[in-house]
Amino acid sequence: MEHGILMHETHDDVGVAVRDLKAGEEIGIVTLEGQPVGAVLMTQDVPLGHKVALRDMPVGHKLLKYGRPIGQVVQSISRGNHVHTHNLKTMRWSLEEAVAPEIVSKPAERLSLGGRKPEEMKLLGYRRANGRFGIRNHVIILPVDDISNAAAEGVSYLIKGTMALPHHYGRLQFGADLELTFRTLAGTGRNPNVAACVVIGIEPKWTQRIVDEIAATGKPVAGFSIERYGDLKTIEMASRKAKEFVQWAGELQREPFSVKDLWMSTKCGESDTTSGLASNPTVGRVFERLAAAGATLIFGETTEVTGGEDVIASQCVSQEVADRFMKFFNDYQVLVKSKGVDLLGSQPTEGNIRGGLTTIEEKAMGNIQKMGRCQVVDVLDKAEEPRGPGLHFMDSSSAAAEMVTLCAAAGSVVHFFPTGQGNVIGNPIVPVIKLCANPLTVATMSEHIDVDLTGLLRLEINLDQAADRAMAVLEQTIRGRLTAAEALRHNEFVLTKLYESA
Repeated sequence: MEHGILMHETHDDVGVAVRDLKAGEEIGIVTLEGQPVGAVLMTQDVPLGHKVALRDMPVGHKLLKYGRPIGQVVQSISRGNHVHTHNLKTMRWSLEEAVAPEIVSKPAERLSLGGRKPEEMKLLGYRRANGRFGIRNHVIILPVDDISNAAAEGVSYLIKGTMALPHHYGRLQFGADLELTFRTLAGTGRNPNVAACVVIGIEPKWTQRIVDEIAATGKPVAGFSIERYGDLKTIEMASRKAKEFVQWAGELQREPFSVKDLWMSTKCGESDTTSGLASNPTVGRVFERLAAAGATLIFGETTEVTGGEDVIASQCVSQEVADRFMKFFNDYQVLVKSKGVDLLGSQPTEGNIRGGLTTIEEKAMGNIQKMGRCQVVDVLDKAEEPRGPGLHFMDSSSAAAEMVTLCAAAGSVVHFFPTGQGNVIGNPIVPVIKLCANPLTVATMSEHIDVDLTGLLRLEINLDQAADRAMAVLEQTIRGRLTAAEALRHNEFVLTKLYESA
């Protein structure tokens, strides 16, 4: 019998439909490793990516997926039924909110059959003055504030080979919100994918602060303020410097570098159940290999780990690191509760729900598959640069453009982006590699997908073979091949704002 349902753990209450299933069909069930675990007679239609009940469950039952409770049954469920928002509700962020998980658990051990070693990748990049390696060679025009966007874009229109990064903030911010904007802007200019940078601001003091922080890397940088000059004179002066930088950067050549000098990041977007089944575990397997080889890695999305926070804490390298992670996580929980809101539609998003994700717990457990079995060596504030190799958790939004912007500001030079329903996000300075296992998305949005992982759902490849595919695309991207997002000009650059301006 051909399988049509995959399940994470043999004692789970539900499995995931890997194709559209019809009432009356008898469907084979297998684990992710291909182990048959029987069949189920469908009593309702269940679309691709949605959950199928594998046993009868009464009201109040805490439903298991990933071997853990992901929600509470609110309408009795029969074997073969469709399980979703109509009969399963979160145990978090609700009127009858459950306490945080007390059982410390780790992701199931997936059998590793070997695979490509990161040390075998032939990496080529641009060595910067501070010893870091970039894989792109951008000359950027960086506005300090929103009213400097026009001048920055004016320079980029004039000088071929430059790129302006307009944004909406930088005026009348204060405190931690202002510091985060400074850190993000300076970090963007400091990123090794940037060869040189022209900074333009309305006022000289804030402009010089960004210039000084970028200059500390040793790369060419110049700043111009609009006050007392106006746009036209500023554009003229900045354009002359930008032309000089472009010609200088054009003479730089790629050279080999070690995986130990690789900094990269990951976040998922428009997730669905195929994300947790396939694309996120693929990233996790690659990250396991890269971490063991000495690479510097970043993941995060504090907003999306609710219900799986104990798993992350259990994989922290020390209690001190776990405590820092829990401080960021608990602060977010306090913020949510202070607003008195129901986050259904935001976490999970409407796109997540359409793809079969029902609760924040389910989304969280799928999300954290990206960390694999790596230990978390440190916890970073937003846009903060890592201080050493290994996997780092960054406190960050789950909004795609914001998170990738923060990772770029922290120094990531390439980004893995698993997607289920088809998020099209890119970044102006960091190549974003899209991985997807949803056959409908791969078929209808193929121009956005770099790594097709649908073979995992069909059991045509195993997790290590999927990781090999992802590493091959990673190597090609590092050596200069454009990602789909780069080719399609997805240059989303979005600052994270903490609170309203003065």
